[in-house]
Amino acid sequence: MTKIYNFAAGPAVLPEAVLQQVQAELLDWHGAGMSVMEMSHRGKEFMSIAAEAEADLRELMNIPANYKVLFLQGGASAQFGMIPMNLLRGKKTADYLNTGEWSKKAIAEAKKYCEVNVVASSADKNFSYVPQQSAWNLNADAAYVHYTSNETIGGVELFWTPEVGAVPLVADMSSHILSRPVDVAKHALIYAGAQKNIGPAGLTIVIVRDDLIGETLSGTPNMYDYKVHAENDSMYNTPPTFAVYVAGLVFKWLKAHGGLAAMEKINITKASMLYDYLDATDFYHCPTAKENRSRMNIPFTLKNEALDEEFLKQAKALGLVQLKGHRSVGGMRASIYNAMPVEGVKVLVAFMKEFEKNNS
Repeated sequence: MTKIYNFAAGPAVLPEAVLQQVQAELLDWHGAGMSVMEMSHRGKEFMSIAAEAEADLRELMNIPANYKVLFLQGGASAQFGMIPMNLLRGKKTADYLNTGEWSKKAIAEAKKYCEVNVVASSADKNFSYVPQQSAWNLNADAAYVHYTSNETIGGVELFWTPEVGAVPLVADMSSHILSRPVDVAKHALIYAGAQKNIGPAGLTIVIVRDDLIGETLSGTPNMYDYKVHAENDSMYNTPPTFAVYVAGLVFKWLKAHGGLAAMEKINITKASMLYDYLDATDFYHCPTAKENRSRMNIPFTLKNEALDEEFLKQAKALGLVQLKGHRSVGGMRASIYNAMPVEGVKVLVAFMKEFEKNNS
């Protein structure tokens, strides 16, 4: 069978070693006589899995003790509403940076609960860059400042942490979490869907400073209240148990590979290989501003878009799959998350060079 390199934006590639361990433990987890999928979420076996996963994530990200780690459901999209429900805390406005499709969705949802002040937007250049903070129109009385630190669709990434003073800073890190170190303590809340760089779809991780929970909007359902989940160790209802288990294995895989600083070096190497080639040819084009180019999601177009389908067909025949760009922007997109090996990017670049040679 042809070796497959999966460049999907999510659900995305998982480390092969993790999948092998899942396979080995699928029918009988550590002598329990059952699969993790069959375990009670309140049984000692799964409770130990969840506790270890949280401890490993705290170690990887250096999460301070005064932050809660929540394993939730609903995807990052559910957080678009949960964040204002939990963090407005009597205030009427919130600040949002608009850098792409996921920012836009977060803004639209927040408008149901408060007045949204868009501090800056890159819509003028089709979300191909991040506005410098000197151009932001921050509101000192905002309940919080929200930004999407990596836009999966547009391929733009913030490599710096916004300075917002005493206003709580909130980040959607869904598509680059664990790809490099981040300063958790500079944020009030970090959230991420798991299906891009953590594990299977179905799990959402929320890291929230504990002084910001417990004062929700009137009428907020218990399922949308961070305090309820924190008090119940993320087991107010049945959590996505299998996804938590796999995420825990990914955390251990990251630790075994040197942690986030080591992973960042590998990710820089992978991204540079592809960007360097894109910059050296006019057959392909990357629309993203160089200083804001994501290391995780790399969009590009062909000079002749009539060749798009042939490009995808030939790539698939070589085992290079899921390269089609998002329907809203077209072109191509290579998502090269932590689990994408360097060899996969090498094969992609070699194919792109050969395709250019044969179609120029």
